[in-house]
Amino acid sequence: KNKDLTLHSVDALNVGYLAFNTEKKPFDNVLVRQALNYATDKKAIINAVFLGSGTVAKSPIPPNMMGFNKDLQDYAYDPQKAKNLLKQAGLENGFEATLWSMPVQRPYNPNSRRIAEMIQSDWAKVGVKAKIVSYEWGEYLSGMRKGEHDTALFGWMSDNGDPDNFADVLLGCDSIKTGSNAARWCDKEYNSLVEKAKLVSKPEERAALYQQSQEIFYQQAPWIALANGKTFYATRSNVSGYSVSLMGSDFSKAKLN
Repeated sequence: KNKDLTLHSVDALNVGYLAFNTEKKPFDNVLVRQALNYATDKKAIINAVFLGSGTVAKSPIPPNMMGFNKDLQDYAYDPQKAKNLLKQAGLENGFEATLWSMPVQRPYNPNSRRIAEMIQSDWAKVGVKAKIVSYEWGEYLSGMRKGEHDTALFGWMSDNGDPDNFADVLLGCDSIKTGSNAARWCDKEYNSLVEKAKLVSKPEERAALYQQSQEIFYQQAPWIALANGKTFYATRSNVSGYSVSLMGSDFSKAKLN
């Protein structure tokens, strides 16, 4: 509302998500992971927390990036279906788990505590008791890289504008060792597709490989993909030629009018 300022925004190349530690029970069971996707009301989270600064995510690849599968299904909010899947998994009475909440703000997660509380409330409706914990940021990252979490809120901003920076860095098998694969998920078919995409030079062929990999991501559900966030910058109103980078930083050929 300040006439002396202009607010600039861009749909940045990022994704916020909740990763299941697939090396720990019961998150090694795909039925449990699918169930908790159905149990989470992502639209409510976007409306309550992002306040117009984000959209619901369904993929590890942002929607404005090459290779995004626009036809990819998403998990609707369906608590009854979640209960049915938990019953199939032998967990009709639910279970307990920790839910790690980031101690910092990011465009893909502007209020981690509030998101964690909303997820906690949603999961409680299907019998899953989530204990929210948080740590200093360095300790949070270190513990997650070691696989100490059950589930953890995290996210990613693009380093280079390439889909490999999401598809492989966040979910590739080798990324378990580096610590950037918070789900500690290694699917051979998925991994083969994203590895092949590195070696292909034609954009349309690469895009097709990433689109196939997202179908596997959807079926195996190593995450709850939550949000793609906008990035905002403000300038004085007499500045022109200013633009915001898709990778979340500012890029400017600005001048004063």
